[in-house]
Amino acid sequence: MQRDKRQIQTAVLGSADSEEPLVLPLEAIELDAFRTVHENDSFWCGLLLGGCGGRLTTKLYTDRVCHFAHHPGPDGQPHICIRRSRSVNSADHLYVKSATVAWLRSHGTQADVDFAQESPLGSVVDIQLTHKKLRVHLDQSVAPQWDGVDEPVLGMSVPVDQDTLIKRWYVNRIRLDSEGTSRRVRIGTEAFARPIEWFSLDECEVTERGLSTPAVERIIQAHSTPSPARWTPGKKQETSPQDERAQDLMRRLLYARRTESPDLTAAVCREIAELSGVSSQLQGRLEAARHSALLWAEKEIESRRAEVHRLNRAVAAEKLSQVKSLITEVKRATKVDRTGEEEAAIRAAAEYLTAAIPAALTRLNGLLEEVSRIPANGDAELLALKIQQITHETDELARVGKGVRHPRAELSLWKDRLESLLVLPPGSPAPGPLHQLVGRGYWTAKTCPLCGADRGQQCVTLDGPRAGQLRDTPHADRLRLFLREIGERKSEESGSPSTVWQVYDVTCPACRKEPGAWCRSPGRPHALRYKLAAEFTQQRKPHLETKSSQQDVYLAAPDAPEL
Repeated sequence: MQRDKRQIQTAVLGSADSEEPLVLPLEAIELDAFRTVHENDSFWCGLLLGGCGGRLTTKLYTDRVCHFAHHPGPDGQPHICIRRSRSVNSADHLYVKSATVAWLRSHGTQADVDFAQESPLGSVVDIQLTHKKLRVHLDQSVAPQWDGVDEPVLGMSVPVDQDTLIKRWYVNRIRLDSEGTSRRVRIGTEAFARPIEWFSLDECEVTERGLSTPAVERIIQAHSTPSPARWTPGKKQETSPQDERAQDLMRRLLYARRTESPDLTAAVCREIAELSGVSSQLQGRLEAARHSALLWAEKEIESRRAEVHRLNRAVAAEKLSQVKSLITEVKRATKVDRTGEEEAAIRAAAEYLTAAIPAALTRLNGLLEEVSRIPANGDAELLALKIQQITHETDELARVGKGVRHPRAELSLWKDRLESLLVLPPGSPAPGPLHQLVGRGYWTAKTCPLCGADRGQQCVTLDGPRAGQLRDTPHADRLRLFLREIGERKSEESGSPSTVWQVYDVTCPACRKEPGAWCRSPGRPHALRYKLAAEFTQQRKPHLETKSSQQDVYLAAPDAPEL
């Protein structure tokens, strides 16, 4: 794979899965100040940036722009990263999320802000409000749905045709301006034959219609106020009762559309159809308003039916995370004029969630209990399989937002313990991830038992935001198969037992745990245990030696701490 030489301008702070972005200054004099401010911080090629999760460092240049860079690989070769976007705007979706949450919190409002799963990471940001959903399109990867229930907010590169502007009266846009090592969100309103007017988030608000700016309020008011009748001097202007009734019905029709009430819309349309004696000046406008409202009501009812059908199917299929997200959508879509069928679907989904979440937690706790019974030096493949199942259950619970903090902590601990089942080749001074102990040319020597990648092919990510994408490093189980084969081959050639020691093959000098028992430390074993396993490997000690020889080694280290 050819190395991508594009310069990285954005990173996240603290960890690979952080949501706190920052932009690196381009000039050397600014980078010096940046390094002083972030002296104790770490920079990462964030997973939510589409990155590899590796740690980054800053590169200072006086003859070109400064940028982030990956640390070289363990073999000294340049690090390979498949990150798609690396420019200043590559973290805009994270800035939009943090700015939106802070803005709504300052107004006493909360919202669920997420990145759309069906689109490339960073292209679409979904903002689920209590009564409305905003869909922010930062690029053209996903086309806006103008007839859907979501309100599109367009990035500067997303086009909109004139017919849409005329029909919708206006479209809101979003742009992000660089300010130091951050990006500032601004909202603009575009209308037909008018330039875009830009406002800060503090000047905007959320109404029943959705995202509103001062320009939006002026446009709505202009369309809602009827044009004044022409006055002729000396001639009295009169309005018939039928025309006054027609004006009132059009105002009610506009109110029904704003409140998303199909029943009220249909009732007003029936009254319009029964009204007679309207002047020819208003008759055309009245019929056009009625025709448009009937089309909207029909689409709204069909959309509600589709949402309810999807919810019922998810409940029948016992898809926990889908039910959780769909019940919110159905409640929002049917908040006005809810039918008995819609009420029954919501009630059935709520009852399913009430029973399913405790069941999922029980199932997860059972898996954690099973994995705790696997010996410390036991079957690594079995441990990896159980961890994969635990990861799936934990992710399902994370999507519904309940009971995940404690299981996630335990999952992290077991993942660390799985990585500690390393085969240490002769001469290795200290343990590390398996891909650092196997040459890059042998990473694809075996078929992967987890993702099924054939020989010569890279492993793929199984879950998370990068599911289905190529991994920068192979799965650990794939490398263990290779190392096990190498160890067995060397043993056959030499005719002597294997002299490669795993960390749990020795007694821990720190906590005195015997071979096959987990250390008392959370996560990885004690460093002294790693060191002892490496020394036995370097000394080519055969495994046939008794436990007493290991005990002698422990007694030779009287300063080992006792837990």
